[in-house]
Amino acid sequence: MIQRVQTIYLFLASIVSGGLIFVFNLWNTIKEKIFVVDLFSKEVIALKVIPFMFIMSAILSIIAIFLFNNRKLQFVIGRIIILINLFLLGLLIYLSLTLSGETLVSEKGIGMFLPILVILLIVLANKAIKKDEDLVKSVDRLR
Repeated sequence: MIQRVQTIYLFLASIVSGGLIFVFNLWNTIKEKIFVVDLFSKEVIALKVIPFMFIMSAILSIIAIFLFNNRKLQFVIGRIIILINLFLLGLLIYLSLTLSGETLVSEKGIGMFLPILVILLIVLANKAIKKDEDLVKSVDRLR
């Protein structure tokens, strides 16, 4: 049953994690705006991990949509997505605090807050999955 509320939350999480990274920048320097996709061309390995984690989060969200028959696995994948985004958020905060060239004026972009939005959406999806699982268990008790 794809027409459940957790499907909407998971779909929105995949859009935020996979689509909005091309729209919102991570930070601005005087010379340029840095987007997530621009980090693939950097030399530092920690910067190359960030786009990979955003894309992995989007792919796992889409996979979780189609696991509606196995709610327990769907719930576990939701937790994995939350862990990925928590690690991603920590990495982005660390990099923003240790950004090279901080003597120049730089501004943090809204792209830094995308993992928080994904975490919120996945928590809401997991709450709805848990509600469905409890409903199925209560019906099984009546049999």
